[in-house]
Amino acid sequence: MRPRTGPPDIGCARLDPGAGMLEQARRRPELDIEWILGDLGSMSWEREFDFVVMTGHAFQMLLGDDELRAALGAVRAALTDGGQFGFETRDLLTRAWESWTTETPVEVAAGAGASMRMTRQVRSVDGEIVVFTSTFGVPGGSAPGDSDSTLRFLGADRPDVFLAGAGPAVDERYGDRAGGPPGEGSPEIITVARRTPA
Repeated sequence: MRPRTGPPDIGCARLDPGAGMLEQARRRPELDIEWILGDLGSMSWEREFDFVVMTGHAFQMLLGDDELRAALGAVRAALTDGGQFGFETRDLLTRAWESWTTETPVEVAAGAGASMRMTRQVRSVDGEIVVFTSTFGVPGGSAPGDSDSTLRFLGADRPDVFLAGAGPAVDERYGDRAGGPPGEGSPEIITVARRTPA
């Protein structure tokens, strides 16, 4: 999140509920960022930021309608008038989870020339809700570790329904990370919304 005012040397704030993620992030002391452990429900910012972003498909971890509305309300409160909110979610219609199998590993760079292998195995699909297990390991290394996750996949029109209720109006919409147009077959719903005056 980028603050609205202050001298040029003031940086950003990162809010994250994962202590481990923040521990890793703090290893970059050259970044001018305030690292905050918590979630949107634990903060009460009012018109503090020009831009708020949810990265890494974090938007999909808002599983219930009430949870999603509360998060969007907190984002709107944190934005200045005209401030923007950016987020991405995988499009329900592309059914991305169907390619998540133990036979389709993903290689992730782990630094210093090392890599980590990740596989995902879907446990259940119930409408928009997908439960799966990710398995992480270093090729030829120690025993892999598992992490269980639950994500919500929204159809292309669904984010706008929740945004309309919370206040931010859609400014821009993309269908992939290269800035391609949204629509049938695009893997992502990438949205930039703007807080408009009440």
